[in-house]
Amino acid sequence: MELFIIFIFVPIFIFFIIPRQSSSDTGFKSYPIVGSIPGLVKNRHRFLDWTVETLSRCPTQTAVFRRPGKQQFVMTANPANVEYMLKTKFDNFPKGERFIEILEDFLGRGIFNSEGEMWWKQRKTARHEFSTKSLRDFVMTNVTLEINTRLVPVLAAAAATGKLLNLDDVLERFTFDNICKLAFNVDSACLGDDKAAGVEFMRAFDTASKIISQRFQSAFSYTWKIKKKLNIGSERLLRESIVTVHKFADDIVRHKIDQSNNNNNKNDDLLSRFISTEELNSPEKLRDNVIGFILAGRDTTSSALSWFFWLLSKHPHVENKIRQELNSIRARTGEAYGFEDLKLMNYLHAAITESLRLYPPIPLDTMSCLEDSVLPDGTFVGKAWGISYNAYAMGRMESIWGKDCDRFDPERWIDETNGGFRGESPYKFPVFHAGPRMCLGKEMAYIQMKSIVSAVLDRFVVEVPGKNERPEILLSVTIRIKGGLFVRVHERS
Repeated sequence: MELFIIFIFVPIFIFFIIPRQSSSDTGFKSYPIVGSIPGLVKNRHRFLDWTVETLSRCPTQTAVFRRPGKQQFVMTANPANVEYMLKTKFDNFPKGERFIEILEDFLGRGIFNSEGEMWWKQRKTARHEFSTKSLRDFVMTNVTLEINTRLVPVLAAAAATGKLLNLDDVLERFTFDNICKLAFNVDSACLGDDKAAGVEFMRAFDTASKIISQRFQSAFSYTWKIKKKLNIGSERLLRESIVTVHKFADDIVRHKIDQSNNNNNKNDDLLSRFISTEELNSPEKLRDNVIGFILAGRDTTSSALSWFFWLLSKHPHVENKIRQELNSIRARTGEAYGFEDLKLMNYLHAAITESLRLYPPIPLDTMSCLEDSVLPDGTFVGKAWGISYNAYAMGRMESIWGKDCDRFDPERWIDETNGGFRGESPYKFPVFHAGPRMCLGKEMAYIQMKSIVSAVLDRFVVEVPGKNERPEILLSVTIRIKGGLFVRVHERS
C-alpha cells in the first residue's frame, strides 16, 4: 500500500508542486499546467514590489511570466527594450485586443483605446490642439482660479480646526474639478460641496475606474467576462456606473454641439475644440475622448501629488530648498505665479520629477506583440504574447539609476554647471510614455502640479503623522495610497 501511495503521489507532487525554473533561477517561478499564476496569487497584495524583486534578479531586467497555453507574457525594466517597443518597432507592439476589450465599455474607441489609422487621425488632431498657446493659457487661468477659490480655503479651514485632513481625497476632488473644467468647461464642484451635481459623476467615474483596474489584475480573464455576461457582482456595478458617467458626458456633449451650431463663439475647453474637428466630432467620439482625458488627467495628477507630499514630509531639506527657490522668484515678481514663473522653478520641477521616478502614476503599461520578435537584450517574444514595461521597477533599478536608486534625491535632475533642470531619456524614464504615444498632457500636468505645490508651500506647512512608515500601495488604474494620506495643515508663520 505504501509503495502504491509513493508511486501515485510523488510524481503528482513533483509535477504540480515543484516549480520548473531556468538554470539561473531568476524570473517568475513557473509551475507545470498553471505556469506563474501561483506566484501572482501569493503576491497580489504586494504586486509591484514583487515585480521589482523579480526583475532585479534577472541579468537583463526582463522576465517571462508563464501562463497556461501558448501565449506568454513578458515584463521588462530594460530601457533598451522600452525604446525598441515604443519607437524602433512601434507598429509591432500595439495595445492589443485584450487591452482594448478591457477598457472598451468605459472608454469606447477614443484616442486612449484605439489602434491603427483611427488612432493616428485622432492623435494628430489632439496633438495640434494641445500645442496651442490658447489652451495652455486656459489651463493656467483655471488652475490658478481653482487653487485660490477652492483648494486654499479648504486647507485654511483644516489649519484653523487642527483636524486631520485626507489630502489624497482633497487632491482627487480638486483635480477632478480642474480636468472637468479643461475638458468640458463645466464646474463639477466636487471639492467643498458633496451635494453638487458633479459629485455623482465623480463617484461613478471612480467606481468604474477601480473595477476596470480589477479586470487588468484578474489572473483569468474569463472570471470578469462571466460576471459581465450574467450581469452580477462587480460587473453589474461597473455597468451601472458607466451608465451614469456616459449620461453626464452625453448631456454635456449635446449641449455643446447645440451651442456650436447656434453661434460662432469658440471656447477653449477640449470638447469645444474637438467639436470643430472632423476626425473627432461625432457625439460618441467626443464623449469617449473627453472621458479618456478625464481618466488621464484626474487620477494621474492627484496620485503623483499625494506621493510627492508624503516624500516631502520625510525630506525637510528638500522642502526648504523649494521654498528658497519660490521666495527668490516671488521677490522678483511680487505677484501670483504666472507661466513664466513656473518655468523658473527648476528645483521644484526636479523634486516632482524625482517623486514621479519612484512613484509613477501609471506603474505599468501593457502591449501585445504582432509578430515573433527578439528584444535588444535577447529575450524572445512570440506572436500574440503580452508584453509590458514596468516604470515602477525601472525607478528602482540599480543598473539604471545607480546604487542610490531607492533614495529620493532631486539633485540627480539638476545640471551642476548651470543649476537648471536636466532631463533624461523617456525610455529610461517612461513616466509620460515615449515615442509616438508620448503623453500629450505632460506640460499641462507640470503646470498643474507646480502651481499646486507652490501655492500650498507658500502658505501652509503640511505635516504627515507616521511619515516614516511607507503608506500601503493601492494598485488601481493608478498607483494610490491605500486609505488616503491624512495630514495636519498649519498656517506658515
